[in-house]
Amino acid sequence: MMEPLLFLWRPVLEILFIWILLYSLIRFFEGTRAVQVLMGLLVLAVIFNIAKFLQLHTINWVLTKLFAVGVVAFLIIFQPELRRALARMGQNTMFGTFLKKGGTVDEVVQAAEHLSRQKIGALIAIERDLGLKNYIESGLTLDARVSSELLITLFFPNNPTHDGGVIIQGERIVSSGCLFPLSQNPQLARSLGTRHRAAVGLTEETDAVAVVVSEETGALSVSVYGKLTRDLDGEGLRRVLTNLFRSPEAESRWTDYWRKSWKNLVRERSRE
Repeated sequence: MMEPLLFLWRPVLEILFIWILLYSLIRFFEGTRAVQVLMGLLVLAVIFNIAKFLQLHTINWVLTKLFAVGVVAFLIIFQPELRRALARMGQNTMFGTFLKKGGTVDEVVQAAEHLSRQKIGALIAIERDLGLKNYIESGLTLDARVSSELLITLFFPNNPTHDGGVIIQGERIVSSGCLFPLSQNPQLARSLGTRHRAAVGLTEETDAVAVVVSEETGALSVSVYGKLTRDLDGEGLRRVLTNLFRSPEAESRWTDYWRKSWKNLVRERSRE
């Protein structure tokens, strides 16, 4: 009975690994320009197999040469997406930066609500595991505690840092007036302005969280991993940021819960 099970565990493990890999690739490229290219490659693969089955040697030869060059072309064209995927694989989200409850989150939300009421445009990037050094150096270097008053001042109209982005590391504002890459995602609404595209572009390249205040409508938006959530109110923004950045107190309570559960399990097993 055990021999068939021992024989099957390797194929099951391989199928599971391939399934997870394909699922992750599909989810990663979803909503990007790579989807159309992947569909084109799939069509070429189907044509290649049909030509091979029908023994169409000329078509088979052309497609074989095309695939050989296509691998290099794929790496060049999708270099940003591949770099971003490898960066996500290497990051450790379990021990990421936490925002202190009642501190940075509240200050960011208060500033965003005030700017929203006044219809003053703003772009706030909050660093997580991947460093934003290149973007920090593009702006005016600061080292100040995060406060709603300072954030409002940095985005005040006619201020030199009004049109750029602010970067927050932990509980410090480290740079203002920063330049972020604009997203080239064709699926973004054409009505979105430069701030929203810069927020999406930054979160496509890094794991940062970008908060945007629209200058036209005052609407609040949040971008994470290239996905933009629009038309939030202050409470919705607070809820999103709280979910993305668990506080040390919450993390401690979560750790204590699992420690107690483990001790109870060991105690019950010892009684048996």
